[in-house]
Amino acid sequence: MTSAPPVAAAASERSTPAEVGGSRARRAGSGLGPGSPRRRGRSSNGLRRLEPYAFISPTAILMIVLMLVPIGMVIGYSFMNNVITNHNPKFVGLDNYVDVLTDERFHTALGNTLIFTLTSVGAHLVLGLVFAMLLNTPLLSNASKAVFRTIYFLPWLFTVAIVAVLWRLLLNPNGVINYVLVTLGLSDNGVEFLADPSLALAAVTFINIWAGYPFFMISLLAGLQGIPRDLYEAATVDGASRWQQFWNVTIPQLRPIIISMCLLDLIWTSQQFALIWMTTGGGPINVTEMLSTFTYKLAFSRYEFSMASTSAVIVLLLSMILAVFYVRHQRARD
Repeated sequence: MTSAPPVAAAASERSTPAEVGGSRARRAGSGLGPGSPRRRGRSSNGLRRLEPYAFISPTAILMIVLMLVPIGMVIGYSFMNNVITNHNPKFVGLDNYVDVLTDERFHTALGNTLIFTLTSVGAHLVLGLVFAMLLNTPLLSNASKAVFRTIYFLPWLFTVAIVAVLWRLLLNPNGVINYVLVTLGLSDNGVEFLADPSLALAAVTFINIWAGYPFFMISLLAGLQGIPRDLYEAATVDGASRWQQFWNVTIPQLRPIIISMCLLDLIWTSQQFALIWMTTGGGPINVTEMLSTFTYKLAFSRYEFSMASTSAVIVLLLSMILAVFYVRHQRARD
């Protein structure tokens, strides 16, 4: 057999314009073209999924750089012998934790922190609730409530540095409080509130109570104003007294707010540093030494950075326990 001429074969392999247009239309209809709507939809969906990560990426990067990396470094330092001052630190395992947990100064700091924290939180709650109920009473006019709210809220407006300097001046042997005590004949030469070992812890606790109760007061006042009046009217119809209404209506309605604020205040107060450092510095004779000042002195007074890292990790673990309770309570509340 003879083969077809080359020109005829090429002509037979060519497609007519109608056939070419039909094939292009079929490809476009099937979504197989490079600029097809299906492909554009897939790419836009992929970009849309990445948008949330793009928005949170700056914050995530800052948290990683400023929080996770330092925390990881501190945890690593806690398992080494003295770092920074030692050019070749070695892994010592849990030796630093044993040394810190058996240190008498750590026990003193832990006990002082517990007393300082629990007393402050309890007083914050009681004073905040009392002042909130006073500001919520219908016996006062709106103008009087505004004035008292401003006065009661003033301590919360001051920074820790201002609070510390203010009370150091007031409690100074030549300060206003000692002047009043001497004038009234209650003291001969004044009282060293911040230098007397028997009074220093009570003095700094009082200062912290004074500076922190407005947070509870404002939050509880908002909670009181959100309680429906129908509950009190129903309790009055049932013959409940004022105390019974407070205990069976007010407290149950405020319980979620009270628990949340107490957990937050426990975390904040247990880590209080600036107020203690600027008033007593942990003295005299370690009677106001807290876990925060104990850790600071280990690092920047004794230059034992590994021991300071170990103490910081212990404080972190204690704070995380409180944080877990707070998160669980918030989830249960939601």
